[in-house]
Amino acid sequence: MDTRISDWVVQRVLRRVMGPLVPLAATITALLVGAAMVWGFGGDPVEGYRAMFTGAFGGISEFADTTVKATPLLLVGVGICIAFRASVINIGGEGQIIAGALLSTVVVLALPDLHRGALLPLALIAGAVGGACMGFIPGVLKAYANVNEILSTIMLNIVAGYMMQYLLLGPMIDKAAVEAGNHIAQTKRLSENADLPILLGDTQMNLGIVIGVAVAIAVFFLLWRTSLGYEIRAVGGSKDASRYAGMKVERRIVQALTLSGMMSGLGGAVLVFSSVAHRLSVESGPAGFTQLAGFNGIVAALFGGLHPLWTIPAAILFGGLLVGANALQRAVQVATPLVVALSGLVVVFVVSSDRAVRWARRVVEQFEGGEGSDTGRSDGAVAPPAPSPSGGQAGDP
Repeated sequence: MDTRISDWVVQRVLRRVMGPLVPLAATITALLVGAAMVWGFGGDPVEGYRAMFTGAFGGISEFADTTVKATPLLLVGVGICIAFRASVINIGGEGQIIAGALLSTVVVLALPDLHRGALLPLALIAGAVGGACMGFIPGVLKAYANVNEILSTIMLNIVAGYMMQYLLLGPMIDKAAVEAGNHIAQTKRLSENADLPILLGDTQMNLGIVIGVAVAIAVFFLLWRTSLGYEIRAVGGSKDASRYAGMKVERRIVQALTLSGMMSGLGGAVLVFSSVAHRLSVESGPAGFTQLAGFNGIVAALFGGLHPLWTIPAAILFGGLLVGANALQRAVQVATPLVVALSGLVVVFVVSSDRAVRWARRVVEQFEGGEGSDTGRSDGAVAPPAPSPSGGQAGDP
């Protein structure tokens, strides 16, 4: 193979794999630091990590539990990818999950006898609409009033949490349980017609993971194969240039945050209809229901280099980490806060890896500018073709 073509292939491969590999290296580093912590507290890190791995991926049942944990992370993470591509930051996943869960539950409570083939899709759509509404508000505030979207989305998380507690302790509470003297903030058992079908025998793996993967693929096509996706990414690259090119910048920002909220809302609906209790409950607080997927989904998105397709394995990996952490705690008998700290270490290292990604990209760019690159050649040879514009904008993983 011609040296110039091989160099071009190497550069292109490096650009594609760099985004996912650097967070993976950061995770391995975090696990090494975590191993030192486990050893420092008197545990056996090798035994602990063996238990962690087998607890998450050691069998069909364990992998099924991992997919259940990964599904909301995947849906939130895909939504985060859309927002970040428009250069807006959505921290409101928690509130959007709650809004989606509430609206979908209201629909199922209102139409319990509707046929399964109609009720389940209707409930999932309602969840997506609920999340979209919670994303639309900060989108409008950001686009037309320049309100910081980080602050507005965080504040809406609090609003959604209190709204959930009010509704589940009031209008939506299980009336039969109240008459029996039980005042737990939860709805009655929802219609079986809204249960997500189980995919594998006696496991908990359900249709939610299929929905999550399908949504991730759809978002990939939206961002890289449609004019709307192109404009969202263009706005994220440069608002001024996009406005000069005639794009409706404000509208694209609103659409990006609305779509992002829609994905999280769908995740909220999946959480409700795949739950073991088959009801919406806030007994242990809003965070107990969401399982902090609104924040952990951000990590999954960063883990996947803010690319919808790479977010799929990233969410499964991080879901496995969450599931396996419990097995680690049981195996080496370390304190529960240490397990939480281990998960936090992964978050810190992955988020910090962004700087390493930038450094690696600069190295690749310098490599492209060297002797093997098409730039600066004086021999008049024909250079390899430039990457297609459809392959993504600068900074794509």
